[in-house]
Amino acid sequence: MNILGISAYYHDSAACLIKDGKIVAAAQEERFTRKKHDENFPKNAIEYCLKEGGITVDELNFIAFYEKPFLKFERILEVYLAYAPRGIRTFLMAMPVWLNKKLWMKQLIINELGLKKNSSTKIIFPEHHESHAASAFFPSPYKNAAFLTMDGVGEFATTSYGIGKDNKIKIIADIQFPHSLGMLYSAFTYYTGFRVNSGEYKVMGLAPYGTPKYKDLIMNNLIDLKEDGSFHLNMKYFNYAVGQTMTNDNFDKLFGGRPRKPESPLTQREMDLASSIQEATNEIVLKIAKHVKKITGEKNLVLAGGVALNCVANGKLLRSNIFENIWIQPASGDAGGALGAALFVSYQYLENNRKPDGIHDSMNGSYLGPQFSKNEIIEFLKKESISFEELEEEKLPGKIADLINQEKVIGWFQGRMEFGPRALGARSIIGDARSPKMQEIMNVKIKFRESFRPFAPSITKERASDYFEIQKNQDSPYMLIVADIVQDRRREMTEDEKNLFGIQKLNVARGDIPAVTHVDYSARLQTVDRATNPLYH
Repeated sequence: MNILGISAYYHDSAACLIKDGKIVAAAQEERFTRKKHDENFPKNAIEYCLKEGGITVDELNFIAFYEKPFLKFERILEVYLAYAPRGIRTFLMAMPVWLNKKLWMKQLIINELGLKKNSSTKIIFPEHHESHAASAFFPSPYKNAAFLTMDGVGEFATTSYGIGKDNKIKIIADIQFPHSLGMLYSAFTYYTGFRVNSGEYKVMGLAPYGTPKYKDLIMNNLIDLKEDGSFHLNMKYFNYAVGQTMTNDNFDKLFGGRPRKPESPLTQREMDLASSIQEATNEIVLKIAKHVKKITGEKNLVLAGGVALNCVANGKLLRSNIFENIWIQPASGDAGGALGAALFVSYQYLENNRKPDGIHDSMNGSYLGPQFSKNEIIEFLKKESISFEELEEEKLPGKIADLINQEKVIGWFQGRMEFGPRALGARSIIGDARSPKMQEIMNVKIKFRESFRPFAPSITKERASDYFEIQKNQDSPYMLIVADIVQDRRREMTEDEKNLFGIQKLNVARGDIPAVTHVDYSARLQTVDRATNPLYH
């Protein structure tokens, strides 16, 4: 039984192949085209998945697309009619691509894949948040769990929760567009001068440099948050329902100025805004989670959707102990929708048995992308006239450890590529966490990105609690949870250092692993398991 999952035409398009119930391959299109967040039809990712599975297009039994295009089109029409004649320009810009392409998704898939006219391949369209829920629950370690999905918007839903049991998921309730936690966070991404749908993690990284001085403004003016976690946004302050921007003049007046121009210098104001929206997000997520626990009574929680990539909120949720166990889909955004759609067909539609063991997930460490043999790598190096030294595998860890100790920066390329946005020790840039210079070296000289951006620690699963405030049985294999550095590894700041503002805080070492310790003593950690990545471990 071969099932191909596809997500496309919004951002982070991807493909996934499930073969006889096993996740065989999954990859984002951007990894082949090198166009970040590529939203085009994932023909390269599909080609890879079929090759990895050793099958042709004609051997596919099912193709699952991650959302219902007609339902999404209905929402676009309804929103326009609700605001008309405002938004006419945006509406007219959107219509050609919908009328000429997106509405005819079934035929588009048939054409793109070259399916024969008499093909028996069936094409299935789960709803967007069903795909997210399926990606969260079905690969998780749990037989039963509550699920929570949060993003910008699918067809109508922006947040949903429900219960997964055995091989079924059931959505209990949702919040619908335009009321969206993802859109609220993206509004601040836009307002602080970063790119929507890709710069949200920059806002999260910037937050510890500020103070949440605008949080009350957010909670009192932008959002009506109820005790049960349900909410309504005050659309007086937002423009995304009708225009090409996220916010409007009312938003500008509320927060005292125009949005920051992209690439212009960051000020304390942007840092305080980032801190404020992060604190608001933490509060909203916790209230939703408490309600989900109350309604479902489940001890396990699984998460997906773009908001589930907010590892600060995830860390708060984990430490709240609302649920005993939490598992987060490593490709929580739209890319993971391809995986969820395929799993939805495998379990919900075909009713295949699911056999979780309560401990291990079925994501194979999220190492689901392409890999290259030693001969392929040697051939490439020779072709490009790149000098190299070949080492036996057992000598590699010692050699790399020596280079790290010399404060060198290493490009670590081995095994199968990661599925999802995080580098997890297959396609990673690694350096010495003990070096006070390493963050600046990596950010400015190698990654050419903002100096404030933190780096994440990879640590063996067995040693995680020696360095981070995390329980011994708690894993963070996908770099999706923030934890604080343990007290005895911290360095107390002087009074002068405590009075520093914003980016001035960056160069103050906060402990014995300064390159991965953020200004608030936190870190977004990855626990490395010997079973899933023995060489990196």
